[in-house]
Amino acid sequence: MTSTTPQPLGTNRPQSTDVHRLEVVHVERDTYTVDVRGHRLQVDQPPEAGGTDTAPTPTELFAASLATCVAFYAGRYLHRHGLPRAGLRVRTEFTMSTDGPARVAALRVVIEPPPELPEQRRAGLLAVASHCTVHNTLHQPPETAIELAP
Repeated sequence: MTSTTPQPLGTNRPQSTDVHRLEVVHVERDTYTVDVRGHRLQVDQPPEAGGTDTAPTPTELFAASLATCVAFYAGRYLHRHGLPRAGLRVRTEFTMSTDGPARVAALRVVIEPPPELPEQRRAGLLAVASHCTVHNTLHQPPETAIELAP
């Protein structure tokens, strides 16, 4: 009997029953399309890496995931405290490791709060934003399995 239910990756961490799925399909050369809940994104590589530069790289999307998660949590904090979100910005930069394996070596995220943010709310904004889901995941990495379909 074949099961379509995902099997747990391990027993070290609690397993969620809320499974999120997405699919990546090759388009051409180094361009791929990602379908997420009916939304379509593309990834590509810059010309110097063999791509056509039609979209961000997967690594750039990785950094963007952290930045947008931080922005979302910061925005929710502001909203919850009746403060405007207008002017909220998050800047992110990353560097790649110079030794193997290929990976991001460092990420820096800077939150630019709205100009009207009272001084007494700055620490709270930083505390909430720095506990976003993506940041938490980086600090407690998930068990990951990469496998070939039968």
